[in-house]
Amino acid sequence: MRHELAEVWKFRGLLWQLVRRDIKVRYKNSRLGFLWSIAPPLMQVAVITFAFKHATDFASKIPSYSAFLLVAIIPWTYLQVAVLDSSQSILLMYGVIKKVYLPREIIPLSNAISNFFHFLMSWAVFGVYWWGIRGEPILVTTLWMPYLILVQFMLVTGISLFVACLNVFYEDVKYIVNIILSLGLFVFPIMYLIEQVFYSDKIDKFGGNVGLDLYMHNPVTELINGYRKVLLEAPHPSAFNGTESLPLNVPGLLTTGVISFLVLVCGYAYFNSRKWQFVERP
Repeated sequence: MRHELAEVWKFRGLLWQLVRRDIKVRYKNSRLGFLWSIAPPLMQVAVITFAFKHATDFASKIPSYSAFLLVAIIPWTYLQVAVLDSSQSILLMYGVIKKVYLPREIIPLSNAISNFFHFLMSWAVFGVYWWGIRGEPILVTTLWMPYLILVQFMLVTGISLFVACLNVFYEDVKYIVNIILSLGLFVFPIMYLIEQVFYSDKIDKFGGNVGLDLYMHNPVTELINGYRKVLLEAPHPSAFNGTESLPLNVPGLLTTGVISFLVLVCGYAYFNSRKWQFVERP
């Protein structure tokens, strides 16, 4: 793996050019440019907030429900778009890799990095709105943000490498991934808070304590919940029928960091174990 990383570093100029190309192509002939990256999650927030405010008691009890929703949708959008883009990245460049030598991994890496740029810009827009325009206090826990962002980058990059490689040999993968990511908006605590699951009296029907632990401590849930806990003040206990909001799960976030690093290493190792078979695909 050390040799493979050295090859990537040797071709870092090409990697940077691919990242720039991905960013330029996305905004080519567009008047609004970067705003098209932040517009979809903002529109999702507006529609979901409108629906939930009028359809559920929970959302109406949280004055800043749209902020809780946006803080979850920004990282989810990054994961969703980066993985979907990477899933087809090798096949889109298939004609090139058959004719020119280059480390194959820089192709999905360029997708992960270009989407990471949009991810950072989305957080910048959130910061301007939340702290600049609304004047909300910057919490001490915001110092966790660089860690959360790094952990998510490792997780997304590892998944992207694995999916990009797998889709070369089994093109059904892109459809499976698309379905899973579409359902993830409802499965993970994005439109609702983790406390609603934790305090639910129906949890025994879905695997009891084991199911609850798997749900609450998977990397995606930990990251989404972590962003909310470090950026936003906890909702009033009345939102959870008088029970307190759950605290920041520091051990869980540290464990998520380890898991995300292992996902990155395993995804990279799997990609490298099969990348020279790409040109032999039927």
